[in-house]
Amino acid sequence: ARQMCAAAEEDPRLTEERVADEVDVVIVGGGPAGLAASIRLKQLANEKGMDEFRVCIVEKGSEIGAHILSGAVIDPTALSELIPDWKEKEAPLNTPVNSDRLLYLSEKGSVPIPVLSPMTNHGNYIASLGNLCRWLAKEAEELGVEIYPGYAATEVLYDEGPEGAVRGIATNDMGKDGKPKSNFERGMELHAGVTLFGEGCRGSLTRELLERYKLREAAGAQHQTYGIGIKEVWKVPDAQHVLGEVTHTFGWPMDPKTYGGSFMYHWENNQVSLGFVVALDYENPYMNPYKELQRWKHHPAISKVLEGGECISYGARAISEGGIQCLPKLDFPGGALIGDSAGFLNVPRIKGTHGAMKSGMLAAEASFAELAQRAEDNSKATVHLGKYPEAFKSSWLYKELHAVRNFRPAFQYGLYGGMAVAGLDTFILRGAAPFTLKHAHRDDQSLKPAGECTPIEYPKPDGKISFDLLTNLQRSNTAHEENQPCHLTLVDATVPTERNLAKYDGPEARFCPAGVYEYITDEDTGKSRLQINQSNCIHCKTCDIKDDNINWVPPEGGGGPKYSEM
Repeated sequence: ARQMCAAAEEDPRLTEERVADEVDVVIVGGGPAGLAASIRLKQLANEKGMDEFRVCIVEKGSEIGAHILSGAVIDPTALSELIPDWKEKEAPLNTPVNSDRLLYLSEKGSVPIPVLSPMTNHGNYIASLGNLCRWLAKEAEELGVEIYPGYAATEVLYDEGPEGAVRGIATNDMGKDGKPKSNFERGMELHAGVTLFGEGCRGSLTRELLERYKLREAAGAQHQTYGIGIKEVWKVPDAQHVLGEVTHTFGWPMDPKTYGGSFMYHWENNQVSLGFVVALDYENPYMNPYKELQRWKHHPAISKVLEGGECISYGARAISEGGIQCLPKLDFPGGALIGDSAGFLNVPRIKGTHGAMKSGMLAAEASFAELAQRAEDNSKATVHLGKYPEAFKSSWLYKELHAVRNFRPAFQYGLYGGMAVAGLDTFILRGAAPFTLKHAHRDDQSLKPAGECTPIEYPKPDGKISFDLLTNLQRSNTAHEENQPCHLTLVDATVPTERNLAKYDGPEARFCPAGVYEYITDEDTGKSRLQINQSNCIHCKTCDIKDDNINWVPPEGGGGPKYSEM
């Protein structure tokens, strides 16, 4: 599916007053952080007999789980704190990890490496994070949480007081093709005492909040650094399936300067989840993360698992890899950041779900305490959630992330230098090094000119183990309402051809894992232009990260991928 982006036109219906509703807490995003926060809030309210305490989740996906993608090997620590009887309630964590493998790959061979703590996965579970979120949503609704999938929060609402506090959000308008159509619906407003933002990695509203309240500067935090994770789910023959086996690889096909690696997890119903993660601070503009995954699958250690199998699902998403030194100030007047909106990923463990859930729970406890006190005082004062970052610093999550803070930035020294520095601090000193490494530069500043780099020759897909991009894209079930205003906007329309194509040979066409960007050359004039196929977009946010000229904002609610088993 391809379409040209259309410019929005002015229309008086676009400024009509929106319907507004009042709730106690509104949560943006129905991922693990938002769902955990909602459950904890209602647990606390119900314990106090506050049955009218309203918690509302707004989720841009067509259903809970539609936009959720993770490896995923899940650490159940936070889940056990939140719902101690999750096993009895049949949470979809059915495959405990029973073996760990770490392989260093050359082009044809592999060398097993000992798996050391904290990278071991004893006590963890291989699962679909999307399925876990669907189960958490059911638990939340049973407690009284209101969940509204298919509605994209696109505007932060602020009060007019001296602090300019957040007072809620507004959803985007529906039914536009440059101007309102016959089915046009104005977005609605949700006003709340507390607004929690759990948009996931590189959320558009989170970006606005970071700038408005100078949250990175307030925390003395570094810029965030990211990776792109590209994933497939396969069903494989019985003889090639090892239930509960976890494999990670590093080395080939990455060059030693580029941070990246792979995962392969065997779980229920003969399914194998596999994928490749490439750090977005890579230098070579000819790098194509999607094609790296495809050629990696042909390595003998990987292809022997997939032969005779079937790829049933595909997707991608960006991840926040920066670590604790990149965490912004978590709270601001009227709200807070939770989950990957802030960045609680443990990079060496390759786990973020438990951290996202814990952050949501801590924010929920701080929010409820403040709102309950405000109700007792019959006050309308702005809520401040300073107790949330205080609780985080006293939690096991802070201790865990602080201990591995130097792992990811160590690899700015290349694969072998990174292994030496990260290995010393993470596995020997256990995070007790008297220093905290900094990241070198932002991801959108890392590319070298194409003339200084060697083009990468990727093998053609065979249609059995490897696939062309558009074939795989169909497995993501991606769809958007046709002819809506483009949600991928250019700051400067001349940059794609005058800078990106001229200097970097058009990297947008390679770093996007959904075929959104392509350069079209006019046969008569020989001039090229950038075409944006926005209906292909799987909402991974890679373009917004890697190119400072692209601004990603949510399209109409309900659009995008509809992942299954991811």
